Amino acid sequence: MKEFELKYGCNPNQKPSKIFMADGSELPIEILSGRPGYINFLDAFNSWQLVKELKAATGLPSATSFKHVSPTSAAVGVKLSDTLKRACFVDDIEGLDDSPLACAYARARGTDRMSSFGDWIALSDVCDKTTALIIKREISDGIIAPGYTDEALEILKTKKKGNYNIVKIDPDYVPAPIEHKDVFGMTFEQGRNNFEINKELLSNIVTENKELTEEAARDLIIALITLKYTQSNSVCYAYQGQAIGVGAGQQSRIHCTRLAGTKADTWHLRQCEKVLNLPFLPTLSRPDRDNVIDGYINKNEEDVCADGVWQKYFTEQPSPLTAEEAREYLDGISGVSIGSDAFFPFSDNIERAKRSGVSYIAEPGGSVRDDLVIEACNKYGIVMAFTGMRLFHH
Repeated sequence: MKEFELKYGCNPNQKPSKIFMADGSELPIEILSGRPGYINFLDAFNSWQLVKELKAATGLPSATSFKHVSPTSAAVGVKLSDTLKRACFVDDIEGLDDSPLACAYARARGTDRMSSFGDWIALSDVCDKTTALIIKREISDGIIAPGYTDEALEILKTKKKGNYNIVKIDPDYVPAPIEHKDVFGMTFEQGRNNFEINKELLSNIVTENKELTEEAARDLIIALITLKYTQSNSVCYAYQGQAIGVGAGQQSRIHCTRLAGTKADTWHLRQCEKVLNLPFLPTLSRPDRDNVIDGYINKNEEDVCADGVWQKYFTEQPSPLTAEEAREYLDGISGVSIGSDAFFPFSDNIERAKRSGVSYIAEPGGSVRDDLVIEACNKYGIVMAFTGMRLFHH
C-alpha cells in the first residue's frame, strides 16, 4: 500500500486527506481492521516511537495510552500490586502477572483513566490475548503494534462491531534522517530527533544527594522518553515503572508541574482504602466510575457525596475524602521521579514537586537561576541530574 485515503484531516472541513510516502515507496503499515483517521495516525506514529524507544532503553515490554498527540501515560512491564490492580480495574484479569505486556498496558491505561477515555494504544511487542482482553472492555479508538497473536486479533476485531482500528507496523522501519512539515504553505525542514535517552544521561548529578537508585534511574528514563513525545511545554512524574502524571502543552513551566502533580496525586489517592472501597452501584459503567472517582478525590463541579446526588452512583452515602485525609496520605509518598523537557526557571517547581513525593529529578539545566533550583533540591534531599538536553516536541 503506497497511500491511504483518509475521510478528512484534523477536522471534517479539511479535505482531501491522505497518508503516503514522499518517495513513492510502500507504507510500513498494514491496516488489519477499521479506517483510522488523520489524528488517529498522528497518535499512532508518535506513540509507536515512544514504546519502541522505551523498550530499547529498558529492555522491558512497553505500552502507552495516547490522546491528541500526547501520552496520558507510558509504562513498562512491571507486575502490579494487588492494590494497584484494584485501582486500575484489572484485578479480575486472569493471567495478568504472566504477561509483562498486559501489565504495561494496565499501568498505562490505569494512570489517568479520564484522559485515556477513547485512547490510541501503542505496544512495543506482539499483542497477546491477555492484553487484548484488557483493551476489549475499554473505550478506545485504536491500536498500533508490531503484530498480534491470532487470539488477540480475534478479540480486538469484536470491538466497535468489527470497526475497531487495528494497525500493524513494520518494527524494522527506519524513517529518513530529515523530516519536513508544512505550515501555512511553507515547508519546515529539520533533522529527526534521534537523541538516545539512557542512564548515561543521568550522570551529571548536581545536588548534594547523589544516591540515584536503579529504580529511580529507570523511572527518570521513562519520564524523559515520555516527554520526548509529549507536546511542549511538558513535565512528567514517574513511579514504579510508569508515568503517573503528564502535564502537556502549557505555556508556563510551573503550570506543567502543577497539572502533572495533580494527576500524580490523583493516581496515588485512587489507591487509598477510602477510594478503593467506595460503594458503587453494580450497574455503574466503568467510565462513570472514573468520573465519580475523580470528582470524589478532586472535588469537581458535582459533589458526588451530597444528598440527592450520591444515590445516582452509590448503594449508600460515602463520607467525603477530606483535604486533611488526602494530605496525610500524600505526605507518606516518596521516591517519585520527575522529568522536565526544559530547565526549571524557578524553585517553585521544586516546592510543588516535593508535595507529590518527588525524590529524583532530571532536567536539562541552563537557567540563570540554576543555583536557586539546586538549593531547593538540597533543602529537601532531592537528587537532581542535569541532562544538558532539551526535549521540546511540537
